[in-house]
Amino acid sequence: QLQLVESGGGLVQPGGSLRLSCTAPDFFLKYYAIGWFRQAPGKEPEGVSCISGSGSHTNYADSVKGRFTISRDNAENTVYLQMNGLKPEDTAIYYCAPDYDSSSCRLLTDHPPDFGSWGRGTQVTVSS
Repeated sequence: QLQLVESGGGLVQPGGSLRLSCTAPDFFLKYYAIGWFRQAPGKEPEGVSCISGSGSHTNYADSVKGRFTISRDNAENTVYLQMNGLKPEDTAIYYCAPDYDSSSCRLLTDHPPDFGSWGRGTQVTVSS
């Protein structure tokens, strides 16, 4: 199984910022596209953003476009999600997951079954 570790979540006021990190203790992220998705209570999971293995291609959900930025540092084996202008509706548990690498990437709403990957996620709460 491929374990991913998400961190950087917390409680922030509306309009605030957080930077989430996704790393893997036992494998190299550079061979995979990485997607961030989130799960809010009572809602369907939502694909937030993704980045190709080289970092040359990114994609965003319309709900976060212009506010969130995904990036990666393959030397540090880490993928980041910079979240600015946070809104209460961004409150959710955020997860990262690997995907097949290609010249593009797709938004994920769960860990793809092909990799047996998992992670505990990181809680983001936006509230005044």
